[in-house]
Amino acid sequence: MNKFKIEQRIKRLKKEINYHRYLYHVLDKQEISDAALDSLKHELFLLEQKYPEFLTFDSPSQRVGGKPLEKFKKVCHRFPMLSLGDVFNQEELKNWEERIQKLAPGQKLKYFAELKIDGFAVSLIYKDGIFFCGSTRGDGRIGEDVTQNLKTIESIPLKLSIHSMPFETLRKGKKDKVSNLKALDKKIRKNLEKIIKKGTLEIRGEVYMAKKVFEKINQKRLEKSEPVYANPRNIAAGSIRQLDSKITDSRDLEFLAYDLITDIGQKSHSEEHKILPALGFKTDQGKICGSVKKIIDFFKSIQKKRKKLPYQIDGIVISVNNNLLYKKLGVVGKAPRGSIALKFPAEEATTQVENICVQVGRTGALTPVAYLKPVNIEGITITRATLHNEDEIKKLDVRIGDTVIVQRAGDVIPDIVKVLPGLRTGKEKKFQMPKNCPICGAKTKRISGEVAVYCSNENCFAKEKEELIHFVSRKAFNIEGLGKKIIEHLMNEGLIFSAADIFYFKKGDLEPLERFAEKSAENLIQSIEKAKKISLARFIYALGIRHVGEETARLLAQQTANSKQQTTNIEDLIDFFQKISLEELENIQDIGPIVGKSIYSFFHSEKSLKLLKDLSKAGVEVNLPQNLQKVSFRISGKTFVLTGSMETLSREQAKEKIRNLGGNISSSVSKNMDYLVCGKNPGSKFEKAKKLGIKILNEGEFLKMIK
Repeated sequence: MNKFKIEQRIKRLKKEINYHRYLYHVLDKQEISDAALDSLKHELFLLEQKYPEFLTFDSPSQRVGGKPLEKFKKVCHRFPMLSLGDVFNQEELKNWEERIQKLAPGQKLKYFAELKIDGFAVSLIYKDGIFFCGSTRGDGRIGEDVTQNLKTIESIPLKLSIHSMPFETLRKGKKDKVSNLKALDKKIRKNLEKIIKKGTLEIRGEVYMAKKVFEKINQKRLEKSEPVYANPRNIAAGSIRQLDSKITDSRDLEFLAYDLITDIGQKSHSEEHKILPALGFKTDQGKICGSVKKIIDFFKSIQKKRKKLPYQIDGIVISVNNNLLYKKLGVVGKAPRGSIALKFPAEEATTQVENICVQVGRTGALTPVAYLKPVNIEGITITRATLHNEDEIKKLDVRIGDTVIVQRAGDVIPDIVKVLPGLRTGKEKKFQMPKNCPICGAKTKRISGEVAVYCSNENCFAKEKEELIHFVSRKAFNIEGLGKKIIEHLMNEGLIFSAADIFYFKKGDLEPLERFAEKSAENLIQSIEKAKKISLARFIYALGIRHVGEETARLLAQQTANSKQQTTNIEDLIDFFQKISLEELENIQDIGPIVGKSIYSFFHSEKSLKLLKDLSKAGVEVNLPQNLQKVSFRISGKTFVLTGSMETLSREQAKEKIRNLGGNISSSVSKNMDYLVCGKNPGSKFEKAKKLGIKILNEGEFLKMIK
């Protein structure tokens, strides 16, 4: 971009950020996630760092919060409550360190790393040892007096005294090493005693709501059919701003101190984390780090423990530990040079749509895909996001060139959840679904009652390739070594025309080809031979019948299994589906008219029948699992959804166990399901199930149920 475009981009970013910050900080409302807003601010920060001539005093990067609410008395902060700059990876953290090192040449830097609590920042003023005033951050210079509400929080002392016993953190049974005081420095103790008797002391920290309290409140709201709260941070912020302190008291809030503003002779930030517990304040976990590597090690260790912490965190804060040096480094804009926040990888981020193209799937459906300016989400660089279909594009009103919010949850394919039209320049282009297939040139069509647009050519190369990729996939024939690129290579060489051709390969057919050494050719032949024996449910799924997924394939397998023993052959399968009527198919539970018609059409199609007969000639054997008809009264007919990873079973093994015991699997959370099986690092399904009051099973409870 030239400088004019950069300036225009900065102006639009500032306007958009100001809008969302006003909603969040003044009106207590939120239209986009914290992660998405962080991403916008980060882009603005980087542009202003690179082009400082466009940095203005009114930039959101130079502000801390929105203007204070008029409901409370205003309080002027003696020392501004500054905001922190954000970094998202090791490289950006190193760049921050290099900037500091230039300002402090020859000094050996040490840092103090601590948790970044996702709470509500407040300042506490003590006069002569008595809690005098508590205020919110506000705009950094002027906040709101919320003293009466803060007094309801048990973890905020109303009167200060020096505690000689080691302070224990929220980690049960474990003393915080940073705060484990055998004795305070004599000079500091003397100064503390003096200022507690007569003087002013300022402490800053975060008001937050513990996860278990948050869950309890939402459960009660569900029981009353009231809407649930979005997250603990919003409740904490709303509670502190209540005019009636009784409401605040009922919310069971907590306070964690992270900074001692008053100078009582402390030389380092880590020392402050010893003094604060001695005064009776809870502090978060922290560690002195002598290098960026040590910081990253601490960051990773906290990331592993993050889910088990009693409160929400969104990263760690790193500060130059030497207080004198910290002050000398000064402030740039509204952020201290000596501190930075290293944020956890976001599940959402903002980026720009560089292009929109379509992919042709195995059913011939054209799926629009957004090609994105690379963005990092949860530690993974995202360059593409699905747009699903033509209706979704219209609903989002997404255009080429738009700034968008991209979401990635667990293993789910990234998708665009929101467009930010306020950042448009007028040069964005609308996207139209093509009238011709981009692969074979055939006309496209949209079937009545469906949202997808299809290629009309039954022999389209793209369709045939995707059909073969589906056929050999892990949930179907599971042929190891036969991936997407190999299949495309074999098709281009004219060695595969249908799925049945795979089972005729010999080692000598593959060795001469580029990509195949002797060993890899031998391994693939062995994998193909092993795959010739397959369960009936997997076989039906592998056929790629439109609308037939894993669960429907299993239902169809059960229908054919009723009159069979342990083995069936493909001819019997053809015979069964040739004889069953369309009406009978539609009446099978969970099949319905659309899926029934698709199954009926497949088994009455000449192309499909030829494929089935060719597979039979190639030696494919279809087997029924021995325990297909086994059921459990605890599980039979119950619907399960799985989320997260388990230690003892893979996702597929868990599904198979449930199916074999007569249970059902669903991919989405709804009020019609019975159980959510929750492993490590669960996705958004966990929160949704909680909101709906669905029974949630941990791994141990699930294993006990299926035993």
